[in-house]
Amino acid sequence: MTAEDILRRALADAARAMGAPDDFQAQLERPRDPAHGDWASNVAMNLARVLKRKPLDIANDVVARLDVQQAGVREAYVAPPGFINFRMAAGAEAARLRDVIAAADTYGRSDDGKGEGVNVEFVSANPTGPLHVGHGRQAAIGDTVATLLEATGWKVTREFYYNDAGVQIANLALSVQARVRELHGETSPIPEGGYHGEYIRDIARDYANAHPDDAMAGNLDQVREFAVAALRREQDLDLQAFGVQFDVYYLESSLYTEGKVDETVKLLVAAGHTFEKDGAMWLRTTDYGDDKDRVMRKSDGTYTYFLPDVAYHVSKWRRGFHRAINVQGADHHSTVTRVRAGLQALGMGIPEGYPEYELHQMVTVMRNREEMKISKRAGSYVTVRDLIDEVGRDAVRYFLLMRKPDSPLVFDIDVARSQSEENPVYYVQMAHARVCGIFRVGERDPAGVTGEGIDYTQLASDEERELVKALLGYPALVTAAARTRSPHLVTQYLLDTARLVHTWYHKHHVLGEAAELQEARLTLARAAMVVLRNGLALLGITAPERM
Repeated sequence: MTAEDILRRALADAARAMGAPDDFQAQLERPRDPAHGDWASNVAMNLARVLKRKPLDIANDVVARLDVQQAGVREAYVAPPGFINFRMAAGAEAARLRDVIAAADTYGRSDDGKGEGVNVEFVSANPTGPLHVGHGRQAAIGDTVATLLEATGWKVTREFYYNDAGVQIANLALSVQARVRELHGETSPIPEGGYHGEYIRDIARDYANAHPDDAMAGNLDQVREFAVAALRREQDLDLQAFGVQFDVYYLESSLYTEGKVDETVKLLVAAGHTFEKDGAMWLRTTDYGDDKDRVMRKSDGTYTYFLPDVAYHVSKWRRGFHRAINVQGADHHSTVTRVRAGLQALGMGIPEGYPEYELHQMVTVMRNREEMKISKRAGSYVTVRDLIDEVGRDAVRYFLLMRKPDSPLVFDIDVARSQSEENPVYYVQMAHARVCGIFRVGERDPAGVTGEGIDYTQLASDEERELVKALLGYPALVTAAARTRSPHLVTQYLLDTARLVHTWYHKHHVLGEAAELQEARLTLARAAMVVLRNGLALLGITAPERM
């Protein structure tokens, strides 16, 4: 049992002895200001209404009842308006560095999910062009959310939904057809809503070479299949360059060929939530919180976008994914309510909040203080590959993750390329490289530093105590980031911890000190290596040993 566990239990026992309910849970957290101690609790404020007493008096009574020597507490004191602060004895918490080192790659992992399945769908780009920077943010968020869930005991399936049907795909085929005909000297305009990037010319040339019998690209079905296949390969290369892999690729077209869209319509009709109006079929989504009813099938017999989305999520449910998370752009906000309404209307027992959505805002790419808007290859937008070519995979992933998904993000290429404290990923990786360098210079094998037999009271400086607290807080950080689907919490934690590492490194010698102090500091360095490496791995970022 950790010191934190002992303190929580002691606080709860004292509170219950004073009249708190049997299920009372005591809150305990790290103060932002180290001057307020190593741990703090607002238990007295939480009890004030129940006990009908002043928080300050309750806090003094709680402290008088506490027996926390086992936790290594040096001092427990009360601060207005009723906080209880704890200062730990030197080395009391640092002794847990043994556990960090022993756990190694598994440090921070838990069984929160208990092996239950979860489907995480992300990117899901239309196969109409290379992946743009918005897809990149989605890929980074989705992949990291999946990794966080895996680290906390969930069985994750990463899924990519290909929108390979509809008007956009038809316009893709017509765009390629126009470029093929252009190769033969014929002026053929790109259709309205078509695609103008240089990649369309590449596909046209490849099609002409592969199908000399269709010189003018008259076989549109064949053109469409060729173009979609080419762009799927292109997107796969983008994803490989970004270090993202999927377990399942699900085709929208299969929902039609396998009759799943028609089946969904029949189920909704049978459930009694549809009606006919102006030759179209509507769904009463207002029964489930939508602001207006929605058309399912238009008067020309074609389906609106949200109907195949409902059919698709029925397939997820039937495949056993009773938890599903969709990472999408904020422009999909309007689909959340209607898809959930459609699923509720089916009467299949699908819960109201299914699926969960993580919506992200746009990305603005800056270089030389000016916004980049176009790519040489894609023409109208900046691609993921453009960014990777400019600054490397690690920087791209970190930068796309370092803000809350629902916040707009500015990607500054100049900062991402710099080797300075301004560049957060460089700063974090340098912290890891520095602690690795201590072992290299000292000709010590890090694997030989286990934390056993160490006098942890040697780690008594403020810098060491704060770094120890940060390293021990890593498992709770992973759990919180997974539960709230918040990769940015990991990037911020790594940046804060790297600052502590750099400060400690600059202020305190490790090698050449007295034997007990040197071994204690080597243990701290080894634990820092473990945490920084594990945290970067969650983000899909390397932890270099030299920089």
